[in-house]
Amino acid sequence: MEEEIEKDAKTILIVDDEAPIRDILVYNLEKEGYKTIEASDGVTAVNVALEQNPDLILLDIMLPKLDGLSVCKRIKNSLNVPILMLTAKDGEIDKILGLELGADDYITKPFSVRELVARVKANLRKVEAVSNNNNNKVEQQVNEEKKKESKIIVGELALDLDKFEVKVRGKVIDLTLREFEVLKFLASQPEQVVTRETLLEKVWGYEYYGDIRTVDVTVRRIREKIEQDTSIPKILITKRGVGYYIAAQ
Repeated sequence: MEEEIEKDAKTILIVDDEAPIRDILVYNLEKEGYKTIEASDGVTAVNVALEQNPDLILLDIMLPKLDGLSVCKRIKNSLNVPILMLTAKDGEIDKILGLELGADDYITKPFSVRELVARVKANLRKVEAVSNNNNNKVEQQVNEEKKKESKIIVGELALDLDKFEVKVRGKVIDLTLREFEVLKFLASQPEQVVTRETLLEKVWGYEYYGDIRTVDVTVRRIREKIEQDTSIPKILITKRGVGYYIAAQ
């Protein structure tokens, strides 16, 4: 039984130049049933990630040899792996830059190990859900009725849930998985305002209220791709002080 668990366990790459932090993360993640591999500098992190293709990466921003943001960019150019940034800085710039370079999430030090493990699980669940969806894709396409139901069209916005494809005014828009999931959740209930907390729970999969700024950054990135003028959005609208919604017209 143990061999089966070991064989199927997800592998997490932990990148931090502080050995005590790596030790704490290794202990707690292995206790949860994950395999772990480690790197203490940016160059090693890139090499290990490309060689071993982990299921998720915990990546510190402040690293010797190559900083975490550069590491994130290099890895994302080659691998579609969820990256959770670890940062000791509370400045918005590090967090926003990290997300724009392809990071899926971030958490600020000092962090609760319980919170970090919960975020790891949430990000891995999201990847697994997409993988299962892709595995069943051929079966779903056989039934034309189901295929029609897998499309969401709201005004100039069209989502194909089978292909994970978004079109605006007939043009295909390149979105990350997280951006697609946010747009899908909002488009499935046009004109209905959804709070940031609800998006964190339903799209990110958190069982607690995380940092709502993560939602704001993701929405801003979506707008830059789908709106003709981000200063006057016509598709993804903000309800000030509440949340976001997709305009029906």
